[in-house]
Amino acid sequence: MIQTKAGTQTETTSQQATTATVAKIRFASFEEYLTYDDGTDKLYELFNGVLIEVPPESGDNVEIATSLLIELASIVGRAQVRGHGLELEVTGEPKNRYPDFTVIRAEHVSLLKQRNTIRLTMPPPLLVVEIVSPGNRQRERDYVAKRRQYEDIGVGEYWIVDPNSEKVTVLAMQEQGAYQEVGVFQNQQMVKSPTFPELSLTADAILTAKVK
Repeated sequence: MIQTKAGTQTETTSQQATTATVAKIRFASFEEYLTYDDGTDKLYELFNGVLIEVPPESGDNVEIATSLLIELASIVGRAQVRGHGLELEVTGEPKNRYPDFTVIRAEHVSLLKQRNTIRLTMPPPLLVVEIVSPGNRQRERDYVAKRRQYEDIGVGEYWIVDPNSEKVTVLAMQEQGAYQEVGVFQNQQMVKSPTFPELSLTADAILTAKVK
């Protein structure tokens, strides 16, 4: 086990949160990072070999993610829906992400028994949802950086839920390995999901966390 102490706050690229705690150690690989345990429940992104503490989600974002979790659990079952604690290994920097909400595959349930991390060697999730927090930096992260990373690892469907712009963007993976925009949904428009066509949710219901 690697022992370390939390350090001071530092600024990272625009893909990172505005402030984050960095651990005073540099990891040579993602595998080395996976051996790290500081004895807390903190979440970290591995950025250029350094740990960046992930700040807590806002209450509004948690409400939206929880509502979607309840809705999707009625379709795929509780075992296949995961909240913010699920970790995805991704390409580029940082090396991992913690989506606001994820629908995993049936085979993931047993693969994640020991650690709630989907590795690049595993099949990608069926659906990843990110809820955009206020600010240009957060917007760029969800619309650009995370979109590129989720596309690279083959996540089947990616939703960008944007309460600030009052819209839900749905992207679906195509055979050529790139996302295609299914639609940008607002107000009382029904959100269309190629992966879950049985879903019956309006954009407003998602954005206000009032799904049935």
